[in-house]
Amino acid sequence: MEQPGYKPDFSGQATYVSLQPLKLPPQIASTSVTVTSIPHSMLDDVEAALTCKESVLQLPAKRQPRFLRNIRHNLLSVYKRLFSICVLANLIAVIIVLCRNSSATLPSASNLSIPISVNVLVAALSRTEYVVNLLFALTIRIPQSAPLGLRRILAKVYEYGGVHSGAGASAGLWVVVFTFQMTRAFFSKESYEPSILVLTYLLFFLLVSICASAYPIFRRMQHNSFEAIHRFGAWTSVALYWALTMVITESLRKQLGVSFGYALIISPSFWILCALTFLIVLPWLRLRQVTTRAERLSSHAIRLHFEGLKVGPVQGLRISTRPLLEWHSFASIPGTDSNDYSVLVSNAGDWTKSNIQNPASKYWVKGIPITGFLRVAKLFRKVIIVTTGSGIGPCLSGLIYARESGAPLDCRLLWSTRDPEPTYGKEVVEEVLRADPQAVILNTKPGSPRPDLVALTYQLYAESGAEAVFVISNPKLTYKVKYGMESRGVPAYGPVFDS
Repeated sequence: MEQPGYKPDFSGQATYVSLQPLKLPPQIASTSVTVTSIPHSMLDDVEAALTCKESVLQLPAKRQPRFLRNIRHNLLSVYKRLFSICVLANLIAVIIVLCRNSSATLPSASNLSIPISVNVLVAALSRTEYVVNLLFALTIRIPQSAPLGLRRILAKVYEYGGVHSGAGASAGLWVVVFTFQMTRAFFSKESYEPSILVLTYLLFFLLVSICASAYPIFRRMQHNSFEAIHRFGAWTSVALYWALTMVITESLRKQLGVSFGYALIISPSFWILCALTFLIVLPWLRLRQVTTRAERLSSHAIRLHFEGLKVGPVQGLRISTRPLLEWHSFASIPGTDSNDYSVLVSNAGDWTKSNIQNPASKYWVKGIPITGFLRVAKLFRKVIIVTTGSGIGPCLSGLIYARESGAPLDCRLLWSTRDPEPTYGKEVVEEVLRADPQAVILNTKPGSPRPDLVALTYQLYAESGAEAVFVISNPKLTYKVKYGMESRGVPAYGPVFDS
């Protein structure tokens, strides 16, 4: 009834775990693992369920008062710190520019356009697969013998999205200054180029729309609209900025008395725009259709196997059936063949539901695979991995690769899901047990109380001597477990839902 090395908490929380013993392969079945727990028929018997309550660890009190905790773990998260650094640095630059110049001698349009293009370039670079993969590759080179404090900080590298958001917001800030200057110059008759003013206001309203749609509340409630505005709005903004740069260059040519070509090549904005356009086009140069074999696991989940696709360790794929409209990211799961990779898709929306019911024979893939946040688990000697539902896919991506590369990740795994084997298949459950023969698999039945994952996670952390906790779940539960750990001094990591 009780798994070795694990003391379950049945203090009014647990109506869970797998109902039937799993038929394991010989290499697993020979171990001393018990994968059963409380039979469902016993759940009505409270006294019987409480017989497994002994030696349960109690959650320690959270450190610091609530006000300080919220500042430390919410307002001062690495993502928000990176965002704030970008915005504050640009805000200081704006103040310096305004203070050094009177209203009559503000910088020219060509000079004010430079910080706009620089910030947009930084925002694009921070999302480029090559840059992201390089960041992770450099981070995991830190040895496990390095001080834990250093490894804890570097493991937050996956919150790089704060640079993207911060640079994007800063570009909007400079566009406001640029729009003010162009408006003032036009009405004071310093500039007689109506086209500059028209393009400026179009760019201004477009960037405001992009920034507004990226606000977390709108992004969560209208994610499809956010993606459309972000993608097509960004492309249109770059096109408008190219047009604006050409008009400004023509104006500069007249002032300097030089050729248009010479005025263009001496413009920093021109070269920055060339780099930005290249970054936008680059992933589309690797757009291709990949043959897919669908393995139906249940009415709730499907496993898509991609043929001839090379994917690196703990990397994800972006796949689509309509490449211009929507893309969906999934962690890749290595197969027995070096070119056999699959993704686990569960019902989480219209697109996933449609593809579970009617999977395509081919899917579009764009760019190169991008490294997932679980890659930084390699920095720690031992970790706790907590996941729910199809979040087991990204976990298996890292665990299988680590095992096959000869450097298995020392971890304890806590997986909470409904009917694990009927939903995700016997093979997935067996892979979980290969990764952690003492894996805690919670079978959450409809209508039953949910297990206290914060308490269970802390208990596993305390008993196993792990150095960190990794959480892969929906945004609400990821935040809850991550905050519950960090507020008690436990290093915890979870994906940032900023896209």
